[in-house]
Amino acid sequence: MSSDAAADGTQPDAVGDSDVYVSPSVSGAAKILVVGPMGVGKTTLISTVSEIKPLSTEATMTQAGARVDTAPPSAKTTTTVALDFGRITLGGELVLYLFGTPGQHRFLPAWKDLARGALGALALVDTRDLSASFDAIGHLEDLDVPFTVAVNAFPDSALHDEGELRTALDLLPRTPLVICDAREHKSSLKALISLVTHLIALNTAPAATAAPLAPEPS
Repeated sequence: MSSDAAADGTQPDAVGDSDVYVSPSVSGAAKILVVGPMGVGKTTLISTVSEIKPLSTEATMTQAGARVDTAPPSAKTTTTVALDFGRITLGGELVLYLFGTPGQHRFLPAWKDLARGALGALALVDTRDLSASFDAIGHLEDLDVPFTVAVNAFPDSALHDEGELRTALDLLPRTPLVICDAREHKSSLKALISLVTHLIALNTAPAATAAPLAPEPS
């Protein structure tokens, strides 16, 4: 009997190709950022939708970090210190490579590298503290990365009118705003689909009509 066999004589389940390799039907891929302040649900969302085992760089928060970091939510003891990574295939044809950014303000300079090659971003916000998301959204605008805003619905989140949220976050009319629950696969997937739909619309919008050339002087 193989040394890899289980005690009952059966072989352990092998890792399927779909758990590692991209499907042969895939014809396109996109790098997507998942951004937001600490504790907003970035790691949770990527873990929820990823079809592969996600990579996480969570580290335990210490008293030393308290001098430079924002105060974490009461139940949170870890924070992302580099990035989160996951992969999801949409419709069997498009693969999204998800890169979760660190939430602490001191890691914002690293965004420039993480954003390189990104087609767009999903910006998670928490209505219990909208101001905490201003830096993340502003940084996306500075980097010229198109994005969709997803309000992560926590159990104790208050309900707000869409217009109020858009005003509070200073969003442009064309920026999509959706509600999601980062713990639920279907809900998180809908948020990502909203982003992809937005990116497709931006990339297929007709170019501005060029002004006619002035006739050359005779």
